[in-house]
Amino acid sequence: MRVLIVEDDPKIASFLSKGLKESGFNADTATNGTDGLHLALTESYDAAVLDLMLPGLDGLALIERMRSSRITTPVLILSAKRSVDDRVRGLQAGGDDYMVKPFAFSELLARLHSLIRRSSGSSEISQLTYADLKVDLLKREVSRHGTKIHLQAKEFSLLDYLLRNAEHIVTKTTILEQVYDYNFDPQTNVVDVLVCRLRNKIDKDFSPKLIHTVRGMGYVLRRE
Repeated sequence: MRVLIVEDDPKIASFLSKGLKESGFNADTATNGTDGLHLALTESYDAAVLDLMLPGLDGLALIERMRSSRITTPVLILSAKRSVDDRVRGLQAGGDDYMVKPFAFSELLARLHSLIRRSSGSSEISQLTYADLKVDLLKREVSRHGTKIHLQAKEFSLLDYLLRNAEHIVTKTTILEQVYDYNFDPQTNVVDVLVCRLRNKIDKDFSPKLIHTVRGMGYVLRRE
């Protein structure tokens, strides 16, 4: 999943970007409203987190421009403005949720997930299973045949993507788009390295093997 952050405070922007990436998101950051609007209009995002007091174009104007351009990306407003009137103005401008700074990252993450679920019209999925492989998405726990497996953030994101596309081939390009940021060179071997790491944890000590290479095409999660 991909999130747009529009925040002019470098410490907050860095904190949000780092936290979201560690939680399996891809995150693009803009430090002013003008650049934020450009990204919102030209790229596709699952959600946006933005401040109201921004240079160039303030947050309310940014949201209004997004909505007038029929950009339906759910927006979580993150602002130091805490009055009821400020909240009302933010929501009336087209914001979908409002949090006041300072904030707890765990709450922000939960609200983002909720916004994305509502936007996609899907109900909450808490677990994914395939064969004897089980993934608890809320606790971020993985097990196979009852044995717990520890995965790093990118490994977890790749496994999540493979499970959601089980028995369908996924290409290296789509993995780069879904698991990594877009600024990776498509010719890099980062995907091969990540798949190898995940295989060593998911398949090495278990049978049947689940992660397979489809030569010239990509990878697939299936029983063989």
